[in-house]
Amino acid sequence: MLEAIQARRSVRTYDGRPLSAEHRDRITKHLANAENPFGVPVTLRLLDAKAYGLSSPVIVGEKQYLAGKVRRVENYELAFGYTFETACLYAKTLGLGTVMLAASLNRSAFEAAMQVGADEVLPCASPIGYPAEKMSLRETVMRKGVKADRRLPFETLFFRGDFEHPLRPSEAGVFAEALAMLRLAPSAVNRQPWRCVVTDDRVDFYELHSMAENRLGDVQKVDLGIALSHFDLTRQARGVEGAFVKRPPAAPADGKLEYVLSFEAKL
Repeated sequence: MLEAIQARRSVRTYDGRPLSAEHRDRITKHLANAENPFGVPVTLRLLDAKAYGLSSPVIVGEKQYLAGKVRRVENYELAFGYTFETACLYAKTLGLGTVMLAASLNRSAFEAAMQVGADEVLPCASPIGYPAEKMSLRETVMRKGVKADRRLPFETLFFRGDFEHPLRPSEAGVFAEALAMLRLAPSAVNRQPWRCVVTDDRVDFYELHSMAENRLGDVQKVDLGIALSHFDLTRQARGVEGAFVKRPPAAPADGKLEYVLSFEAKL
């Protein structure tokens, strides 16, 4: 999974093959056991594009989609982002491509296929399949437009003690690798809305608001959930014990910054 975090890119051009029986079975089993640290159930399913009339104007050659829904409860955006990204990373370990789509899909068809209830929401969906050898011209232009392969510097995203002191990787202690992997997370329009303040045994996570909420909720909290999955998978792989909690933050939030939650390590 850590290799998948580093190697994964958003794929919008597929070779047109349906998933093999083995890959379909393995993905289905993973989805049935998907979890997140927020205790919010997220329903994920594989959907046949032709059978349900699913499509996106920015995708070429897809045969299947991965879609999800969640009830509007506390932390639902974080839970959805975490769970959906973990599924996309698992798909990458099988050699499959994905890309999260929210606006650029025929939403009514997806919501009907997933039987989204009145108290539920479908934040995004993704094609899932075998990447084509070459990207379409449309995909190439889109990636350049959002600078898809670029990430903000470590010192711009992470801070030591407060927002006045940028954090260097050498100062991040047991959190260094987990934060480096968090930095690689995808986000809507590549906004990278996460900021973190690190103390000796804790990381406080903040959301930098730059997009308005809509009927689906706060898309940037979904982005933060995606980033938290990178952080959490890495710290587990490296044996850093601890838990996500809500505590008075080390640095007060102001302006567009909102404190969301913390990770406390057992050092």
